[in-house]
Amino acid sequence: MNNPNAQFIALFREAAPYIHQFRDKTFVIGLSGHTLLDKSIEHIAQDIGLLASLGVRLVLVHGARPQIETALQAHQIASVVHKHTRVTDLPTLSIIKQVFGAARFDIEANLSMGMPNSPMYGAGIKTASGNFITAKPLGVLDGIDMQLSGTVRKVDKLTIQKRLDEGCVVLVSPLGYSLSGETFNLKMEEVASQIAQSLQAEKLIYLIEGQGLFTQEQTLISSLSAQEAQAVLHNTPQAQDVTIALPFAIKALNNGVSRAHLLSAKQNGVLLSELFTRTGSGTSIARSAFVQIREATIDDIPSIMAIIQPLEEAGILRKRSRETIENHIQSYSVLVNDNQIYGCIAIKTFAKEPDMAELACLAVAPITQESGYGQLLVNHLEQKAFKMGVRKLFLLTTQTAHWFIERGFKEATLADLPKEKQKLYNYERRSKILMKNLVN
Repeated sequence: MNNPNAQFIALFREAAPYIHQFRDKTFVIGLSGHTLLDKSIEHIAQDIGLLASLGVRLVLVHGARPQIETALQAHQIASVVHKHTRVTDLPTLSIIKQVFGAARFDIEANLSMGMPNSPMYGAGIKTASGNFITAKPLGVLDGIDMQLSGTVRKVDKLTIQKRLDEGCVVLVSPLGYSLSGETFNLKMEEVASQIAQSLQAEKLIYLIEGQGLFTQEQTLISSLSAQEAQAVLHNTPQAQDVTIALPFAIKALNNGVSRAHLLSAKQNGVLLSELFTRTGSGTSIARSAFVQIREATIDDIPSIMAIIQPLEEAGILRKRSRETIENHIQSYSVLVNDNQIYGCIAIKTFAKEPDMAELACLAVAPITQESGYGQLLVNHLEQKAFKMGVRKLFLLTTQTAHWFIERGFKEATLADLPKEKQKLYNYERRSKILMKNLVN
């Protein structure tokens, strides 16, 4: 019998590993002022409530650039911006304080919603704000006195952690205070980045007006390393909000933050889509500038053979000759760290049954077996297979069945395999057959 909820069940199961992974982790989310302009904060607040209920520790840093511009115009105060940084005099700072106060109250109001039959019902989110940021003046830049525009000097890490330990969502306005009692206007992007670095956050997420990072051909880049992101920013013009946020994201990644994301605040459910599905919704930037998975070449064969040889000798992998690998090198992918190959994986397709494929030759160098490289390779192959039209991925194994079962594979029978593979089954090895349905 067909289950009308089958798609929901599949998606929820896909999200389960991420739910486990993110529990008790710290996310710092930078909310651009555009989230308040078009009421995007309403659905963002719902997703923040869900993240909090799943045990994610959350710090929200809000901006208000468009609201500040509107308020300055209403008060007939000139808006002066130098290299994406506002020149802040006393009248401007007075307006900024008012705008930030209104923005913070709007965010708190949305986080406090709890109407029956709504996603926020029963959430009971507590927020905490405070003077968490010590700042210093930017000074004179290119001959321009930036006056009360500042930069972060120190983050009160212990107090923020205490509020997080109490179960609060920490809400931070981009204002900083000096030891002499002055108030400085700061960039939301810098404050979020500095807090993420201080807390060694799992993720730094910027919810911006645009979608993320684009190529010269205006194709959205879904994932790349910090080093690659720096190159794209240098060589390809980007939207202003990306140009401002990306350098702070890269700095955070280079100082201990695991991953950064640039997401569209206008896309309903963008946080859930990015965090709990394999495909994501925006641009994800990895911390390591060296780890990558790429298609294998002929030159990689010696490294591949060196990695798989110990597993062949242990009977974990079946033996493959150099000629066999060379003839099928287009099916292999390798994981590279700092120009060294530390893992490999292969995919075998079947012309008469194109919706099925075999995961083969997964191997990771012994010195890196605790690095999570095996999981990265499997994730890569699943995404590659899905893009090829494969909907069922199977593998044969004698000693690693439990590892794959933990990653969503289920035991199958010989009859479940493509007919071509059934004819090649080695009854002497008596390999277990595992299969996984791939969903978007």
